[in-house]
Amino acid sequence: MKYPLLTVLALLACLTACGGTPAENPDNTAADTSETLIYASGDYTRINPAMDEHGEINLLLFNGLTAHDGENRIVPALAKSWTFDAGSCTYTFQLEEGVTWHDGEPFTADDVKFTIEVIMAPENSSENAPNYEDVREITVPNPYTVSFRLAAPNAAFLDYMSIPVLPKHLLEGENMQESAFFRAPIGTGPYRLTRWDEAQAITLEKNPDYFKGEPKIDTVVFKIVTDDNARALQMRAGELDLALLTPRDAESFVETDGYTVHRMTTSDYRGILFNFRSDYWTANRDIIPAICYSLDRQAILDTVVLGHGITAYSPLQRNVYNDETVEHYDYNPEKARQLLEAAGCTLGENGYYERGGAEIGFVLSVGAGDQVRLDMAQAAAQQLCAVGIHCSVEVPAQVDWTGQMAYLIGWGSPFDADDHTYKVFGTGKGANYSAYSNAEVDRYLLEARQTDDPARRAAAYAGFQQALAADPAFAFLCYIDADYVAKSTLRGISADTVMGHHGVGIFWNICDWTIE
Repeated sequence: MKYPLLTVLALLACLTACGGTPAENPDNTAADTSETLIYASGDYTRINPAMDEHGEINLLLFNGLTAHDGENRIVPALAKSWTFDAGSCTYTFQLEEGVTWHDGEPFTADDVKFTIEVIMAPENSSENAPNYEDVREITVPNPYTVSFRLAAPNAAFLDYMSIPVLPKHLLEGENMQESAFFRAPIGTGPYRLTRWDEAQAITLEKNPDYFKGEPKIDTVVFKIVTDDNARALQMRAGELDLALLTPRDAESFVETDGYTVHRMTTSDYRGILFNFRSDYWTANRDIIPAICYSLDRQAILDTVVLGHGITAYSPLQRNVYNDETVEHYDYNPEKARQLLEAAGCTLGENGYYERGGAEIGFVLSVGAGDQVRLDMAQAAAQQLCAVGIHCSVEVPAQVDWTGQMAYLIGWGSPFDADDHTYKVFGTGKGANYSAYSNAEVDRYLLEARQTDDPARRAAAYAGFQQALAADPAFAFLCYIDADYVAKSTLRGISADTVMGHHGVGIFWNICDWTIE
């Protein structure tokens, strides 16, 4: 029997408001002692970890061969151990035995081989494909052993084996972009999907057979709340147990009884991505440094996110391989004007620079539903206009990576430095949405990937950052902290863990969470 969603959510909210404590039971019948966590989530059109990134829900439904602990170190998951043969450049993983998919079928090494092969297949257009481009052969000598022979060393390979493994028996022969599986996914994870009410909620029930131990919270509801203001209102009304709020909204809960504010460090940065497919940047790429000098990052950080973060100049600032000596492009409007004029630009009567009869300026696109990005974009546009670069902001219904001029981008990974550099800035790679290409950047990124010697990696990543600063792909703005607000009855959140893009990663230890 199906019940209206509002009725279901009302019941769930009641349970969580009571911290999972059973209601009075005058009839002395068995009381419902189940616990439910309601989390404010963005919307999902599909759950497809092989093709997409950043799905917070992935950690609850799936496992990789490896995982990350609270300090973002590699730990075993579906693989209980592994070895590396340097001579043949081969990783061999010994898998956990007795693990089952949510439908009861056994997990085997064939599932691992299948998952990596579909990610690597060019026809599937996975943005994760660059992570595995070194793989030359995958062998399965028995159901619980899988080996990967690489063409060259990849220092981040164990990190990349944290990618969720998918069930071959349900996806073989399916379209990996359009299969109905991704609306009703089956994993090996601590929770299994039991209901999906489109644009309203995704309900997960704990997996009692989870190979790492049964979770303590029975039900997790990913309630779809895409509007930042609505999240704050629902949190205050007691309709949510956990939500990632804007810094301004999170501040209002700091002194509120019954709530805990977790201000968490992230590797999550924002910047202006320039679309190098555009003829405009073919003609005006040389003015991008002037754009960078025109931005008062500290003012944007302070006014938009209340100083919850740091100003940005590199994609690796929260990584051990950051190079602090790289050009920061600190706010210098006079230098920006000097660079524009040295490039042959002249200030027009309307206050904007011109070159060759054309005005210097561009449209900055922002994805719908993200108030923080919109506020950042509008602040940046005002600063650019003040210098004489005519920047306007638009919020298109859909992101047009090919046609737009620029985009308020977000990226960042707390893991190996290869992650979100190689595939974001490397020529032709799967997440290089700017179509950026720089031979020096490519060379340094490859050098860094192919050695595990810390000194050599540091030198390579320093070269990468210097080359990127000399020929910017982005105008970096700031790193923003993740402000999670939770009911005080929710225990177990690892507040010191560095989060990733969109604040993803908070659920890494969900099995240990409790509601008191």
